[in-house]
Amino acid sequence: MSNWDTLNEVGNLAQLTGVNAVGLIGLIVDTANRARLHKKNCRKFAHHLKLIGNLLEQLKISELKKYPETREPLEQLEDALKRAYVLVHSCEDKSYLYLVAMGWSIVNQFKRAQDEIDRYLRIMPLLTLVSNARFKERLERIQRDQYEYTLEEADRKMQVAILNQEPSKADTVLLEKSLSCSYPSLRFEQALTEEFEKLQVELQQSQDVKQCQVIQHLIGVTEAASRHSRNLEASYSNSRDRKALSGDENCRKSNDALSTVRMTSLPSREHDLKYPKGSDPVEDWHTDLLDCCSEPKLCAKTCFFPCGTISRIASVANNTHMSSGEACNELAAYSLFMSCCCYTCCIRKKFRKIFNIKGGLCDDFLSHLLCCCCSLVQEYREMEIRGVKGPVKSMTSPPSAQQMEF
Repeated sequence: MSNWDTLNEVGNLAQLTGVNAVGLIGLIVDTANRARLHKKNCRKFAHHLKLIGNLLEQLKISELKKYPETREPLEQLEDALKRAYVLVHSCEDKSYLYLVAMGWSIVNQFKRAQDEIDRYLRIMPLLTLVSNARFKERLERIQRDQYEYTLEEADRKMQVAILNQEPSKADTVLLEKSLSCSYPSLRFEQALTEEFEKLQVELQQSQDVKQCQVIQHLIGVTEAASRHSRNLEASYSNSRDRKALSGDENCRKSNDALSTVRMTSLPSREHDLKYPKGSDPVEDWHTDLLDCCSEPKLCAKTCFFPCGTISRIASVANNTHMSSGEACNELAAYSLFMSCCCYTCCIRKKFRKIFNIKGGLCDDFLSHLLCCCCSLVQEYREMEIRGVKGPVKSMTSPPSAQQMEF
């Protein structure tokens, strides 16, 4: 990533004109809570600035600006805080892949930002203005608050995966999983489009040759992942169309004598959703089991009305349309034998086989036994990410009017 000085983006900094040091610290703290990457670094940085904010609140900043010996360092402190705001804001707003690829550079910028802010704070002759024991104690506490900024292990693995010149299948799966977590409300294809647009903006703004090379590589990664996603979706769609066509022909042959027109046929029972054996290795889930909290609405809906979620999942797993009422009847029947988990576990097993997701029967059972709601949300989100909606209910029209000839 660019040097610390190049973070002085005119557009963002212009919005901060007139905001004093305490106000800037408040903005940074609020922005740090919304960071999508470097979350720990942002929180630690914000915590350090809150200590400084508490210290500055004891002073009358407007009075300090009247004296040249305090006005200049105070203005320099405010400029440093503005650049710090841009840095923290970038962890929320910039491209996820860009932030991962430039991970260590951003870590170093956090270090330099804290050092710069502390340096301006130290050169302000505050102790001559406020001879307060509590004030001195807070200043010493700020000086002792030294946090080692670093890149988290998960982000390191992701960085290696996206910077790999020849990405493996595991790298692609990790990319899909990470983007799904970073953009929980978007499908994978939509998340890639969002990343592509942000990377194009970064490429236009960047003036560093090496940085441009990295961004171009990341753009290539998004394009390759998008092609892979479209190929999987096309494979699924073609397989569904072939089976649906076969089902239509069989239906027409059997219904010719009745003159029944089938408006929409169900796919055959043997709808080939599975990947051909040996064509693709076993994949991971795109979302973690405990990521259900990132979709609070879906989580609440599944918790209070599980039949709706189960019906959608079962429709895909069984390759047959199932209504919410049918799902409720199934759950009620299995509840009589205290085996709801067994029922949902079997659905999860079929679901995994369709999408070639790794796991075992014990894993399925324990997942639904320990947190059935989390498991259902994970399965539902997997459907959304893959763009699978399942078979729809067939509709038949009545036979055409017939007349008897004498």
